[in-house]
Amino acid sequence: MPEHARPIGRVLITGGGSGLGAALARAVAAAGGTPLVLDLDVSGVTDAAAFQVDVTDTRGTERVVREAAESVGGLDAVVTAAGIDRPGRLDSVDGEVWERIVAVNLLGTAAAVRAALPYLIETHGRVVTIASSLALRALSDATAYCASKFGVLGFSRALAAETRGQLGVTTIIPAGMRTSFFEGRDERYKPAPDAQLIEPERVAAAILFALGQPEGCEVRELVITPEQEPSWP
Repeated sequence: MPEHARPIGRVLITGGGSGLGAALARAVAAAGGTPLVLDLDVSGVTDAAAFQVDVTDTRGTERVVREAAESVGGLDAVVTAAGIDRPGRLDSVDGEVWERIVAVNLLGTAAAVRAALPYLIETHGRVVTIASSLALRALSDATAYCASKFGVLGFSRALAAETRGQLGVTTIIPAGMRTSFFEGRDERYKPAPDAQLIEPERVAAAILFALGQPEGCEVRELVITPEQEPSWP
């Protein structure tokens, strides 16, 4: 850890059971921190405290966040890595599916952060939200995902303004990652065999970089893409 870096501490991770969240939980533990994993499926979590919750149940999510925080005497950071997508044109995606995408990606993010705020203010901790390159550009057949990730970016900027001087807020903006995120899609919505994808461990390392900044120094937004990523800038 660089000189003067802030200790990683107790980090609550939504979506920590797989993909980026699981990579981050491993990275937090390796850095000497304490990962607390929240996910719909925690059956595969063996090396961190795990709490089962569906983040679309926002009141339930708030209760579980408080339970997790109390179990370790507080929180130093929250990372909202829970996210889903179901590509398709607006008139072909079932309304319940469309709304669940927004509920997981945006409303679940807000619920977890809302419940964590008292703990984070006490420790002058940090919130890290996970947006997407599709929080910066619009794409056909992705109305729900774009709406939710544009929302995460707006939520995060407003939260940073609202809590300035009390805690830190960072938005991570990754392009496509090599995770199970694309499984179960129609073939036309899957990355091509030669697609450049980021390893989730690289994004996890960027999150640790943001979490490790000393108090008074903030990484507000961080874009992470492959060198030849076509969606950026």
